[in-house]
Amino acid sequence: MASSKLQHELKKRQPFDRPEVEAILNLLRTSDQFQNRFGRLFRKFGLTTSQYNVLRILRGEGKPLPSLEIADRMVQVVPAITGLIDRLEKQGLVQRERCQEDRRVVYVELTAKGAKLLKQLDGPDRELHQKLIGHLSRQELQELSRLLVKARESLASDEAGD
Repeated sequence: MASSKLQHELKKRQPFDRPEVEAILNLLRTSDQFQNRFGRLFRKFGLTTSQYNVLRILRGEGKPLPSLEIADRMVQVVPAITGLIDRLEKQGLVQRERCQEDRRVVYVELTAKGAKLLKQLDGPDRELHQKLIGHLSRQELQELSRLLVKARESLASDEAGD
């Protein structure tokens, strides 16, 4: 059996035991490399990937959101959304306001400074997406997305049983 590209990259002597193992390791390796590239881009603008995600969520919604709603919409799970929002607020990129009807709820809003920073990042972000997967056709990108969603479906049924 011919060695796979991943087997070669990892300098693994033996073929993978099962295709599920190889597929997941491919996914993790790709994710790690993509995250590193995006992390470097966002650091140039004084942000982490999670902070950028919060700002994008707020811009996309176009109005203040409760902090727990932001946490639910994050691409990656963030254990301490409050600390994340604290750091963004200190940078002047978001502001918070406590809900008058329910004092436990805190709304977070994108500031003009935050919107301006996102605007500066739009071009470099688009370029990096293009560099990383722009060589795939539209059909390949749709198929990749479909397969990744299908792969995550096992998690939904698993969580229902928890």
